[in-house]
Amino acid sequence: MTAAFTPLILDNLVTAILLLDEGLTIRYVNPAAEQLLSYSKRRLNNACFPDLLQHSSIDLALIQATLQSGQGLADSDVTFVIDGRHYTVELNASPLSWQKELLILLELKPIDQQRRISQELSQHAQQQAARELVRGLAHEIKNPLGGLRGAAQLLEKTLPDPSYKEYTQMIIEQADRLRNLVDRLLGPQRPGSRQVDNIHVILEKVRQLVAIDSGSDIHLHRDYDPSLPDFTMDPEQLEQAILNIVSNAAQALHQNGGGNITLKTRTAHQALIHGKRYRVAAKIDIIDDGPGIPGDIQDTLFYPMVTGREGGTGLGLSIAQNLIDQHQGKIEVISWPGHTKFTIYLPIK
Repeated sequence: MTAAFTPLILDNLVTAILLLDEGLTIRYVNPAAEQLLSYSKRRLNNACFPDLLQHSSIDLALIQATLQSGQGLADSDVTFVIDGRHYTVELNASPLSWQKELLILLELKPIDQQRRISQELSQHAQQQAARELVRGLAHEIKNPLGGLRGAAQLLEKTLPDPSYKEYTQMIIEQADRLRNLVDRLLGPQRPGSRQVDNIHVILEKVRQLVAIDSGSDIHLHRDYDPSLPDFTMDPEQLEQAILNIVSNAAQALHQNGGGNITLKTRTAHQALIHGKRYRVAAKIDIIDDGPGIPGDIQDTLFYPMVTGREGGTGLGLSIAQNLIDQHQGKIEVISWPGHTKFTIYLPIK
């Protein structure tokens, strides 16, 4: 009775189950694994599991080591890229004796949707808190800067030797530089003028600006959905937000010897944005094939002053996030070496 029920139980589990041998060749998959990996049982059986992966955040040798150690392996946040698709899973690997053979029982539970919703809510709250902190600090900095600049101007008028003006001018210039930095930290504080416009017109402006500024090693591609309707927006703010993201991608590619950027638009139906569901939204993907975003800054990427690029200020993405927030939209990002995708969702009301 038990043996008869085993295949039935495995076939009805919502958790993806794979049996791997010592070489990580797949010996068995259940239907949940077929669905998760988007391959048929015929394609998966006797396939080498590492050969299916374009990227893995976990060292697969750790999975193999469970056979020698006899100890299980668990990780609650593992990312795989299979055939260009990104998966986040909870992973459990444990040794299993089956038909006088020692195999690895690999359990994969997809958590992409739950993780995305949780991260979105958490990051939105943290970004709001960080933004308020920066605004408070910025205002505190601007007040003494104004006094410092005014004092330097008054001092300049009373100097007996005109050659000393070089030093007062240096004080004034540095005070102005800091004030401009503070203004950039604050970013736009309120929505600008709204009008019905076409997102593709904005994307074309951005593409042309980046193409002029970038060298011949950066190639920009378009993949637009012409059925995407016009909607109410502030064109200048959206242009700035998208330009910040595309410029970052171009700079990362340039430092990596060049590459490709794709601007892609689609219509998203029943989009969930900050806990609210919208019937229709514009979905804008900015995809590059650069080195990827370092894992240690991916969760704080939109915070002010956080950057993975040498010489970067860390303000571009923070300002972009602020501008998209003012349109009730959101920005998502997934990245691994050779692939980074920023996705902007903008509700169409």
